Amino acid sequence: MIKCVKNYALDANKGVNGMIGNGFSNKFERKFGRYAIPNLSLYLVICYAVGYLIYIINPSFLGYLTLDPFKIFMHGQIWRLVTWVIIPPDTSNIFFVLITLVFYYSIGTQLERVWGTYRYNVYLFSGMLFTILGSILLFLYCLISGATAIPLGTESVYVLGNGAAVYFGAFSTYYINMSIFLAYAATFPEMQVLLMFIIPIKVKWLGIIYAALLVFSALSGGVVTWVVIGSSLLNFVVFFFTSRNRIHMSPKQMRRRQEFRRQTRASNRVTKHKCAVCGRTEEDDPTLEFRFCSKCYGNYEYCQHHLYTHVHIKPPHEVK
Repeated sequence: MIKCVKNYALDANKGVNGMIGNGFSNKFERKFGRYAIPNLSLYLVICYAVGYLIYIINPSFLGYLTLDPFKIFMHGQIWRLVTWVIIPPDTSNIFFVLITLVFYYSIGTQLERVWGTYRYNVYLFSGMLFTILGSILLFLYCLISGATAIPLGTESVYVLGNGAAVYFGAFSTYYINMSIFLAYAATFPEMQVLLMFIIPIKVKWLGIIYAALLVFSALSGGVVTWVVIGSSLLNFVVFFFTSRNRIHMSPKQMRRRQEFRRQTRASNRVTKHKCAVCGRTEEDDPTLEFRFCSKCYGNYEYCQHHLYTHVHIKPPHEVK
């Protein structure tokens, strides 16, 4: 049993830390890990739910929340740097929206359990940051090309000198969610899902199909498509294709890893009180009261059950 736990610990350290810790070292995690947001997937899903409610009440209002660098830098609408995150990736049908929210919450939670809260936070926030940087890069390209803005309701389409149209609404949470799915497919390739609730298929095949579609879209599209797809999925490239190690963990391995962490924390926990007779501490029973015995030689502490019933410890020279 000890050998199995030890080997598993080594594998976990080599795998998870090796896969995601190469670019972002443990030094940064120790320094900034306390600022990580636990259960980040839940907050992301809540943002989507709020965005969907806004869509139901006033669909056109979502146009004021998109990631449009022209509106940000030319009109001072800086809230767009944040509010684009609440726009849901799908607004077609309430049923599919609910299924999508539950699905991404589920896979995001599993990734956080395996990677750790800090690294999962870095993965998501880096994806959002790369998306913002990609939109700014495309904005500069539009300025250089002399783009002309054409109002489209609450949004705008920008026409370049060569006639190409740029729509910044393409920078959305859709590819952020897809980066989560690709990360899940790479981490749990053998997991099965029910395609259309009927067909069982391994996640790795869905990941391969989606990656192929992305490549096809990028090759068939222009500069705008390259920037949108590339910037939104750059976090996946950084975290996986530049890693030396790989790890694919099943749910059973996840439970073993969590149990090992709990055992490690329990073994490293320092207690303040311990009964010299029964050995119980405040961790065993929070209601226990501990006192030192003034008649014992040395600092011996006893719980209330043995404070008056123990045999007093005498100095060595008095022991016959």
